[in-house]
Parts: sequence; C-alpha cells; structure tokens
Amino acid sequence: MKMVNTTSNTLKLTAISVAVAMLLSGCNGDDGKDGIDGVAGMDGADGSNGAPGLPQGQFLIANNGESNSGTVSLVDQNANTLETLTTGANEGVVFTQTGSVVQAGDSDTPLLRTLCSLSSSTSGMYSADADTEISGANTGLTNPKGIAVANDAGIIFAADFTGMRISIFGSQAAGDVAPVAEIVTAAQPWDVAFDEDSDRLFVALTDGTIAVYDDVIASEFAPTVTRTIVPSDSDGNQISVNAHGIVYEPMSDRLVISDVGDAAVADDGQLFVLTSAASADGATVPTRTIGGALTVLGNPVDIALTGSTLRVAEKSNDAILVFTNIFSGESGDIAPDLVTSTSKPESIAELTDVEMQMDASDNGLSTMPIKGLSVTSNPGEASDTTGGVTQYSATLSSELASFDSTISIESATYTAVGDGYITFDDTATSTGGILVVNRLKSTRNDGMYNTSYDHEISGDSTGLIAPKGIDVSSNDNLIFVADIDASAPGVRIFSTCAAGNVAPLLTLTASNGASPWDVDYDAETDQAFLALTNGTVAVFEDVVRKLNSGMDTIDGEDRLITPAMSGTAVAAPTNIHGIDYDAQSDSLVISDVGSAADATDGKLYVIPGAKNASGLTDMSVSISGPLSMLGNPVDLMLSNGHVYVAEKSNSAVLRFDNILNQASGDMTPSYSVPFTAPESVSVLLN
Repeated sequence: MKMVNTTSNTLKLTAISVAVAMLLSGCNGDDGKDGIDGVAGMDGADGSNGAPGLPQGQFLIANNGESNSGTVSLVDQNANTLETLTTGANEGVVFTQTGSVVQAGDSDTPLLRTLCSLSSSTSGMYSADADTEISGANTGLTNPKGIAVANDAGIIFAADFTGMRISIFGSQAAGDVAPVAEIVTAAQPWDVAFDEDSDRLFVALTDGTIAVYDDVIASEFAPTVTRTIVPSDSDGNQISVNAHGIVYEPMSDRLVISDVGDAAVADDGQLFVLTSAASADGATVPTRTIGGALTVLGNPVDIALTGSTLRVAEKSNDAILVFTNIFSGESGDIAPDLVTSTSKPESIAELTDVEMQMDASDNGLSTMPIKGLSVTSNPGEASDTTGGVTQYSATLSSELASFDSTISIESATYTAVGDGYITFDDTATSTGGILVVNRLKSTRNDGMYNTSYDHEISGDSTGLIAPKGIDVSSNDNLIFVADIDASAPGVRIFSTCAAGNVAPLLTLTASNGASPWDVDYDAETDQAFLALTNGTVAVFEDVVRKLNSGMDTIDGEDRLITPAMSGTAVAAPTNIHGIDYDAQSDSLVISDVGSAADATDGKLYVIPGAKNASGLTDMSVSISGPLSMLGNPVDLMLSNGHVYVAEKSNSAVLRFDNILNQASGDMTPSYSVPFTAPESVSVLLN
C-alpha cells in the first residue's frame, strides 16, 4: 500500500457478495520456487489461536497465482478471508478516500482499473457499465506493478516495470489515452509511494535503490530535484538487491522497503527501515534490517503499514506476514508476529475510513464557509465564452478560476472530492453526453478538457440526446442527468465512474411524457425531484433502494407537485427549470422561466413541506418583477440560506439572501454579476 494511514480505523464493508467467475490463468514469471514453512504465530494480548492481538481492520490482497489471478481477497487483520472480488487485474492495489479500489494488471492487456464504490458493491466484480479502465496502445503501459494515488490532486502513479518509467494519469482518465506524463527511471521500477503534502515521490527500483523526486506535481511532472537512496552497510557497501514494496511514514519521515533478493530464491528476502527519507541521498545505513530463515521472507513483493505494524505480501512462501513495532527492535533474523497462509499474494492495501461526504446541493441552510460558485456559459451562438466554466467568490465580487470545456455545454455539478460533471448536447447531430473533469473544483484553473485527466460518457447506449440539469450523490457514487429529448425524456442515472458508451443504471420517466429540465436528488430522503417543463415537479421515492434491488427503469412518479397560490395553479406560461430541495427545512426552491421568449416573466418559488407534498401546493415565497431581473432563470442552487440563480436572458448571475424567509413580490437581488448566457450554477464547498 502506498498512501499510509497511521490510524487503525477501517471501513466495514457490509454488502460485498462473493464473486464466482472464471479467473485469469497464468502468472507473470515473478514467482519464486516453493519456500520453507512459516513459523507459528506468537501470542499477543486479546489474541486467539496463537495470533497476536492486532487492532481490528480490513485489508485487500491482490492475488496472482495460477488459480487465483484476477481476484482480490478482502481479509481481516489476521488475513482471514472475508470476501473475494473479481477484478480481472493481478498487480498493485490501493484503496482511495472515496471508497474505490484502483488496481494495476499485466497478466494479459496492461491496464489500470478502478472499481467504484466498493462499500456499496453488490457483485464484487468489475463492471464495464459502472467502473473505469485505462488500457490500450496510447497508454504506453507494458507491465504496471505497484501504484499510488494522490487523493487531493486526483493523480495515479503506476510503476511500469519493463517500460522503466512511472506512468502518470488523472484519476478520471479512461480508455486508450496517453498519460499526463512519464518519468523515466534508471532501473526497472516495481513500486511507488507518494507523499502529497510534500509533493515527493519515492520509487522502489529493482536494482535495490530508491529514486526520490521532489516537487513532482508542482513541476508539472518534470521534477529536476532527484536523489538516489542506496541501502548500505556502515562501510558504504550496498546491501539491497531487488527493491519491491515501499511505504512512507510522513509523521516520522521514515521509509520501509521490502527486498526480494533473487526472485528464484525463497529465503533471501529483506526488510529495511530508513530514517530522514526526505533528505537522504546516496549510501544510507538502515536503522533496522530484517532477514534470515526465521523471517519467512523470500519474495516480499509488497508491504502495507498501519501505525507501526507492517504487513508483508510474501509471494514465494504463500503468506501474509505481520511484523508489529517495525520501527523498533534489533536487526537480524526476526520471526514475524503472525504468518497466515495465502496463495501467491501480489499486493496488499488497508481499507481506511471513508467519511460521509456532503454534496453542495445538500447544503441548503447549514452555515458553513464555501469556496465560491461555479457558472457555465452557454450562448446561443459560438463565442469566446462557449464551453466556459467560471468560478466566482460567494458574494460574486471576484473571479477565482476558469476552465475551457472546448465544446458547447449545459450544466455542471461537482462530487465532494471536486470532480466536475458537465452535460453537453449537439443539436446538429442530436447527440449528448457528460464530460467528467478530474478535480475541476481545485486544480484546473486556466486549463481545458484533456483525455489524460478526463473522460466522457456518450454514445447510443447512454440514451443521452439533450441532457440539461445534472446532480450528484457522492456517497452513492451516482450522477443524475435530466434529458429533455422529445422521444424519450427522463432522468438517467449513471455511476460516477462510468465511461464511454454505457447504459444508464436506472432511468426515471415522468408520467404523460413530461420533460425534466433539472433534477435534485436528496440522499437523506432517497427522493429525486424533477423540474418539469410543463410547470410541475415530479417526485420519485426510494430511488437508490430500488436501484440496488435490481430495477433499471421506473415509469411514473410517486407524487406530482403543482405550484399554486391560494389553491390556484400558477397561470400559463409556466416552465420550471432550476430546482433544489433542502431536507433541513423540507423546502423546494424552484425557478420558472415562463416564456423562453420573454426576458421579464421569470419567477422564483419556495414550496414548503415538499417531502410529502402532492397535487396543488401553495408556495410560501414568490419573487418576480423588473427589480428581480428574473427573465429566464434556468438554474439555481441553495446554500447557507441564499439562492444563486443563473439568469440567462439577462446575462447575469444573481444571489437572493435568506430566500426561505423573504416576502413575496418584486425584490432586488442581494448580489449580482454580469455573465454571458449563464446556463447553470453550482456552489463549491471548501
């Protein structure tokens, strides 16, 4: 494992089923001969059956034997198997902060695969409809082994063994795409560790040395400061032979390295502990060296560090080894504290805590600082602002960042980690889709769509023809897309990891062929609110529950809300576009563009009691009139009690403060900024 977590907390997976599938056969030639038997485990506090008392935890073990290649075992702290995943990959594995699994593979086609939302997986199997793969000639991948993920930046580092390079991709790249960059290494690399806080990359090379690169991301992946650490004895003689696994502990600035020695020998493996790793250069004497017959170290191909407990994937001796207190104690022939038989383990990673994530559309009233506001531009004819995504401060007083989608776009939304999802439609070809932009919220200022970082969801199978509004549920790893296609209007739901020409996981279709312009999904109530262009709101209940039960279509809403005043429906023309539900106040805030040809008849409504509302429902707030600047308010979002509005016909972004408690009538926006043809607004959380 490459991103070290020094706590013992783990995510408990409750819905992964045992997958039964044809396993990829064959091995990659790295197996050593059968080794010596492992020693018995030592007693420990609160342990059982000879096992030490290890803190509870769960781990992923990538298997790479003749009979189990292509699978990943989910195990407990003692390496007892709990479940088995069928990933189709066989090399390095990591677990990300979003609960996904990223794994390298080289048993057939070289690839990197991301299994989305492991915690809610019901199949435990890689799915082309819900997960992501990077593979093909353009990737340059030949034999990817160990990998590391920079969670904040959304970057994947892969050690390409025979390619003698580190291949770097954005975490939202997919398909046959070129890497962002490649860092050529002096010898064949096996594993990588990346410290994101210091922007430093450590590479375990199979000549026994460790390459160190500073300012990796800051240099745009062309670091000029490089060092080589050579584990050596006190006389300066190199003692390392064939470095494989590597982990970095940033709090104490220590590296732990596993060395397989001769891959054909099953008793010559070693472990090295190195201090002052951030500045070490040249011959470096380890503070601890472990090797010898008692260690059971033959081919320790990967390691994972939890606090001071080191777990070793020992391939030639078919075992997971546990060394507690790896940083302290004498050097020498030290027996592991626990040995668990496991067939041909290739990589090991800890399952760390995945925090519940708040999406911006769910932050209606909670007072909290926000990064700003994202606005998309969609002029009727191509112009300099076409495809532009601009970020403003919360009070709309200053521009913070910009991005070029390179095509005409519609609406944008963001996951909790900052990836952007942008709808687009091409009226000339009657096709639509979604651009998935890696870390759009945080790191793409002055950038543009780039397949080395990003990908798209489009094609006949998607059903996307004229997509407009879009929403995301980060905890469920789902995106909701409103499509107004005249022949098949509906909301299509995809995995956040979906890529290419894939079918939606679920489609919501309103009654009587009504067209949804926008959608807001509320995870707390498991309800989707559809803004319909006929002036009503369709409500679908138990959406994710029904998806998880196996449904792929839901025809007809559970409830239909018709905005009213004193029991009378709003008079035509009425055409609801923007929508945002706030569970805390149980209120809907919606925008009505009225006639699209009239730049003065737009309205904002607040509908109370929306969770159970049905039929004619009186609004508590209605704002319209010349002071309001509302003509075609095509999108909105509620945050901190304020509503942001994309006012397209009057080319402005508006903010109305304390909207739920406003009096109805004609009121001036609290803040506004001119903006060419705004199509959508999305609040950016810090």
